[in-house]
Amino acid sequence: MFQKVLISDDLGSINQGVLTVLDSLSIKNVQQVQYCDEAYLKIKKAILDDAPYDLLITDLSFVTDHREEQFASGEELVIALKKEHPELKIIVYSVEDRLQRVRSLIGTHKTNAYVCKGRRGLMELSDAIKTVSNDEIYVSKQVESALSPKTNLEIDDFDIELVKLLSNGLSQDEISAQLKSKNITPSSLSSIEKRLNKLRIQFKANNAIHLIAIVKDLGLI
Repeated sequence: MFQKVLISDDLGSINQGVLTVLDSLSIKNVQQVQYCDEAYLKIKKAILDDAPYDLLITDLSFVTDHREEQFASGEELVIALKKEHPELKIIVYSVEDRLQRVRSLIGTHKTNAYVCKGRRGLMELSDAIKTVSNDEIYVSKQVESALSPKTNLEIDDFDIELVKLLSNGLSQDEISAQLKSKNITPSSLSSIEKRLNKLRIQFKANNAIHLIAIVKDLGLI
């Protein structure tokens, strides 16, 4: 079981619930922060002091205030830490239940668990901590389909970006121009048309509006 844990969440009431769970698991060495940058610095310092944290439990959304932050979200924090310290176990504890985000954090960025806040959130968090301590992955029931190879989730980040831009009301010409301005490829009009046609066929969408609705219902955007 974990010996040293850091909680990163800007709501004290949430932190109190997490503390209760950790205490029930006899984990006593626990510290709390309310900013992503503070979490990052604490973890880096602990490693330098040869007293690293075993586990980080973090939210994804943090309310912005007067402080200027390097990491604007828990997602950015997780990605940076997993890249620099892949051995650090990280559990995301969030109200966010978009399947694409779960798939990205678990599959691409190697987050160890994703727990959805809710009525069963603290019970699931307890299960997640036990599971991760055994070097296994844990995902809440309501988002576990994000990891299923049998779902219509075989689309990449470029496809997601296309549909997002389309949902914002941009025409294909405007999408092409925006992609070019961001140096994202492919950005030609023909490539965009082909990609959107492929997505319409894949999701059995009648038109662009129907495609956006389906993708939103699946929690991909």
